[in-house]
Amino acid sequence: MSKRITVDDGRRALLGVAGVSILQGLIQPAAAWGQAAAGGKAKVGIVGAGHIGGTVGALWAKAGHPVFFSSRHPEQLKDLAASVGPLAQAGTVEQAIAFGDVVFLAVPYGALPQIGKDYGQALAGKVVLDASNAMAKRDGAVADEAEHNGIGVTSQKYLPGTRVVRAFNSVNYKVLESEANRPAPRVAIPIAGDDRQAVDAAAALVRDAGFDPVVVGKLIEANRFHFGGPGFGAMTAAELRQKLSLK
Repeated sequence: MSKRITVDDGRRALLGVAGVSILQGLIQPAAAWGQAAAGGKAKVGIVGAGHIGGTVGALWAKAGHPVFFSSRHPEQLKDLAASVGPLAQAGTVEQAIAFGDVVFLAVPYGALPQIGKDYGQALAGKVVLDASNAMAKRDGAVADEAEHNGIGVTSQKYLPGTRVVRAFNSVNYKVLESEANRPAPRVAIPIAGDDRQAVDAAAALVRDAGFDPVVVGKLIEANRFHFGGPGFGAMTAAELRQKLSLK
């Protein structure tokens, strides 16, 4: 005897199809930026190609990651891209964000609110590594806010919908240039984030740049290695863990 199909059965079937579609929508973006956490070669869009952005981007390209440098003056980045090699491109901020499975922000901290406003939709769902340090004299009110509420939490506020990880803000670019891939013990790069998969992706990229990642905690803990914090400065992973009383 054939089974009678009820209205409830139809509703359940429709909900099942909708659930699969929603799940696929969540999995597919995660698969793209999750390449970094899985040891693959994620594409990295770099916003701000100065000392930090240029140095770290070159290290990632050396490790096999395609990188896209960008700034407010993309015409000035051709020589940088050429010097890094065939895995490097240069262009606009919009192009870099579209290119990257992961986006690396190496800009003055005061630029974050405008970046979130201008590119929030394009950044939504992406892992964003934030290397920006807040300086009161340069960044004004947003630096005061970061000091009061925590720099990691403030970054997430101005980059809503992204998976923010604080990283590469604790050492000078000259340290990044000279100490990358040195024999063990390597220099540590502390990281903090609320999204576990994003933190894993960031840790993989830290390793590929030639450093040891140390997960300090959630974004609220990012002040511990912000400028002036106990975790700021060049040290080994063991030294950093001891200084911050981490396991």
